[in-house]
Amino acid sequence: MNPYFIVDTDKSFEQASSDLQAAVAAQGFGVLTVLDLGDSLRSKGITFAENCRVFEVCNPRQAAKVLMNDMRLTMALPCRISIYTEAGQTRIGMIRPEGMLLNLSSEPELAEVAREVESSTTAIIQAAASHST
Repeated sequence: MNPYFIVDTDKSFEQASSDLQAAVAAQGFGVLTVLDLGDSLRSKGITFAENCRVFEVCNPRQAAKVLMNDMRLTMALPCRISIYTEAGQTRIGMIRPEGMLLNLSSEPELAEVAREVESSTTAIIQAAASHST
């Protein structure tokens, strides 16, 4: 299985960013922080033409289940959803949570949490990319 889940959208970068925030809330997640990597690179004098924002999102109940099983997984949290442009195309994507957590832990309870989180974050990305948001 592809470790990435990426959806192309015909929305602008700014519209997709705004719609992602609404989709995150609709799935019971919260946005912890937004890292604007494109602006950060440009502010350091680097010529970088693309846009890229990384949204760190979290569902507190799911995060608690993960951490109660294995505190080392703090290094895998929170979930990160990226909106970026590539050659004029706006894309929204993530590394699949299920695959990532299954590589880091063999706990059956964590596998179920990872499936639930992946289902929710996939829905977030699809909602942000669609025109019904």
